[in-house]
Amino acid sequence: MMREKLIQDKKLLEKQLFWIEVSFQECKKIGIKKEYSVDEFGKFETLCSRYSRGIDFLIRKIFRTLDAYEFENQGTLVDVVNNAHKRGLFEDIEELRIMKDVRNTIAHEYIEDDLVEVFDEVLIYTERLICIINHTLNYIKENTQ
Repeated sequence: MMREKLIQDKKLLEKQLFWIEVSFQECKKIGIKKEYSVDEFGKFETLCSRYSRGIDFLIRKIFRTLDAYEFENQGTLVDVVNNAHKRGLFEDIEELRIMKDVRNTIAHEYIEDDLVEVFDEVLIYTERLICIINHTLNYIKENTQ
């Protein structure tokens, strides 16, 4: 049963990755500016939203499902992250914490000017998120065959 859940979650993660990559490529072409057109701002706002959902889904859903699949104790979020780190899904726990902090900043910015301030970080950490998702997808593939 857990194997099927992990496979289903993997499919959802692949969809997340697709849309994150689409937004990332669009925003990478735009680049970081002092001012954005309405269309450009909309594309960055979409990337921020997809980044936030992606990091949440990865940590709260995928990493927890992996723990359950591999019979790890269902502990705190810190335990889940530590277990994912031990699996080699990402290199630096501190960087993942920063990525989560960027997500929290996005979620709590209601003023346009403040959101613009995080666009450069979102571009940097989206690239890292894509890498971590790809590592995770490969890990799942190798461990569910």
